[in-house]
Amino acid sequence: MKIAMLARNPNLYSHKRLVEAAEAKGHEIDIINTTHCNMNITSHRPQVMYQGESLTLRGYDAVIPRIGASITFYGLAVLRQFEMMGVWPLNESVAIGRSRDKLRSLQLLSREGIGLPVTGFANSASHAEEMIKMVNGPPVVIKLLEGTQGIGVILSNTMSSAKSVFEAFRGAKVNILVQEFIKEAGGADIRAFVIGSRVVGAMMRQGAPGEFRSNLHRGGTPDRIRITPEERSTAVRAAKVMGLNVAGVDLLRSNHGPVLMEVNSSPGLEGIEKATGFDIAGQIISFIESHARPMKTRTRGRG
Repeated sequence: MKIAMLARNPNLYSHKRLVEAAEAKGHEIDIINTTHCNMNITSHRPQVMYQGESLTLRGYDAVIPRIGASITFYGLAVLRQFEMMGVWPLNESVAIGRSRDKLRSLQLLSREGIGLPVTGFANSASHAEEMIKMVNGPPVVIKLLEGTQGIGVILSNTMSSAKSVFEAFRGAKVNILVQEFIKEAGGADIRAFVIGSRVVGAMMRQGAPGEFRSNLHRGGTPDRIRITPEERSTAVRAAKVMGLNVAGVDLLRSNHGPVLMEVNSSPGLEGIEKATGFDIAGQIISFIESHARPMKTRTRGRG
């Protein structure tokens, strides 16, 4: 099997592990810098051009999209072009786009009855106090819609500070969410790694002392954890609603059960593999072996 991986940095742990796993199973895999691709959008003969060559000629069977949040728009355009060429995507472009839109993803998840923190969204800074009270604050968590890896996530403990942050962001025309603060989570969250219709590994990420964000990029530490059936079901359902074959689903343990924070369409492998000792990269390649079929792009989920 010939596999393309859309990724800008071949030296990242996740990308090296996927290459190792693919080659160990006898497959050929190329890392293609997403931003260096050009597209020829023409009827019946769509092409992706890379380093002066049409990638159509390489005859890829599958494509693994590892598209960073900063290049989502262009990355999804390149991935769509592969889909138009009949190459099977590990995660489809429409599913990735759905999951990257924090507001849209929360709306879709809420429609399916998946547990979420109470969330508010408003256009005007004049509604700041109303939003804060609506999500049972203060304290409240204020998030940039475009933030990643814990960047642009602020905990405000008082009404005055929460209003100031809300008004500052809206004054700068930045879109934000205001969310209920799940105090009982204690600065920890669960990352459940979903492949297909099952959770293949899970870890607890504990935030650094004095830090309410548990992201590993913010100094959080991972440990293997055994999750509950309800947490497992929530993670699998969330990935399905997004239409993702592979997802990192972030959950908090609240007094009323698991609440979902985010569904990541390009989850890192280093933390989960080291915490669990599982060969997650190998399981991803095995999933591709079982499911990759030419011209089989299929949008799942609604919305």
